[in-house]
Amino acid sequence: MDISNQKLDTTEITIRNNSKPDAKNLWKEIEDEDDEYQFHATIFSTDSTTESDETISVFKRVNITDLEKRKEVYGVCGECNEPGTGYLWCQPCNAKRFKENFKNWTSGNKNIDELIQQAQLNAFFYAKCLEWIPFENFENVTYLTRGGFSKIYSADWPEGNIWNWDIENQEWKRVSRKVALKSLINSSNNISNDFLNEVKYYISGHFHASNTVMCFGITRNPNTKDYMMVLEYFEGGNLRNTLVEGLKLDTKIVYLCHIIDGLSGIHDAGNIHKDFHSGNILHDNNYDELSISDLGMCKPVLDDNEQKGIYGVIPYMAPEVLRGYQYTKAADIYSFGIIMNELMSGEIPYNDIPHDHFLVVKICKGFRPKISKDTPKLIVDLIIKCWDAKAENRPTAKELRQIFIKYDTEKENENSEISYQIKECEKIKENKLKNRTNENQSKNLQTHPQAIYTSRLLNFKNLPEPVNSTDYLSSFQEPISSSSANPISECLDCELNELDLNQDDDE
Repeated sequence: MDISNQKLDTTEITIRNNSKPDAKNLWKEIEDEDDEYQFHATIFSTDSTTESDETISVFKRVNITDLEKRKEVYGVCGECNEPGTGYLWCQPCNAKRFKENFKNWTSGNKNIDELIQQAQLNAFFYAKCLEWIPFENFENVTYLTRGGFSKIYSADWPEGNIWNWDIENQEWKRVSRKVALKSLINSSNNISNDFLNEVKYYISGHFHASNTVMCFGITRNPNTKDYMMVLEYFEGGNLRNTLVEGLKLDTKIVYLCHIIDGLSGIHDAGNIHKDFHSGNILHDNNYDELSISDLGMCKPVLDDNEQKGIYGVIPYMAPEVLRGYQYTKAADIYSFGIIMNELMSGEIPYNDIPHDHFLVVKICKGFRPKISKDTPKLIVDLIIKCWDAKAENRPTAKELRQIFIKYDTEKENENSEISYQIKECEKIKENKLKNRTNENQSKNLQTHPQAIYTSRLLNFKNLPEPVNSTDYLSSFQEPISSSSANPISECLDCELNELDLNQDDDE
């Protein structure tokens, strides 16, 4: 996302302050060649080094404690001469400005006020800064949809969010934009910890702004009395609804880089998503990027004491979670494997069968979605590893991120294995599209009425121990092929033997 080239409609709001009258703009202008870095510094996990990490993220990360790198990437503040904490942003100076303004607003809720105030004091970058936004500031509020636990609206915000402090003119610059308003169901009487925690995760200093959806602040609907998050709006909708049949494989690999980079940020912060599916991955049409949304279920590892039943979308849930075991990072990785296959195949998992106890039993016995013949074998191997029945056998998000960054780089090299496999698979896909009849296309678009893709409370009893299906996995045991041989498995569309899967259902 090259924010330096955005053409923005801005309005400027003047705020008094005690800054130097002769302060100069000393920020570094981000050029095209510089946009390899994240647009704000990041809090590294406790086991990281103090040096900025330049190898394990789609964007190079800048450690908040690395002063020299911050100066190199962002420049220095014209008021205090300290390195920036993000693009056009000085956290210490802006914190003073925000604090002076605390007396001029309130949400009417102590917890929300404290959350917004802490966000303003600690923000490294505009995307991590919250505001209390009066509902009357929005126009054209329109109901969009209802999720498992929330209602979503769109709205125009003419004033827009804070972008940066204009040092020379001593005023805030703002960006007019369209936003999404999200209210948790039944949040009018008592603001829940789930609401507050979701907002906290959106603004966490561990997450890069382009990996997860941005939250600009909180408002309250005067009619329903519901508090609402003010979120970044994505014209492209979610990944599930924007799967494009003609999408090139190299583009899909870039998308997978975005997704796993976002998930890695969540895991690096010591958290798990817990509701990871394609409906929670949003597409930015302007920059052709993907961001992870709906962090409401996201919790720190081992912080699952209040769990009663399980929540989620069955096709994306790891078999151990379906059996009632604690959610782990490995369960998120299983979900990523399902998402990988959905993106590569262009088909929503299990869309033609009911999402019921029978399907859950089959999943525990090794049933998985079909893998399309036009999926590169290198990607097939990763998919199979991610949805292994044993959680300890699945790769980590960090390992997957490193692999996908490698593939993203090497796909431009004609002599690389991934480049060769992409070319071979594009030929298979082209032939498949030519041979597909209108009748088959119509059939593929049909979704079973009991196939449910919104999160819900689930509770299954007496499920079998999760296993990998020998019949299914045997089709993928070939070693990774070299460019001198056909890298595509001949049996990628095989399904599990229904008799094997159903054998013990009546026991």
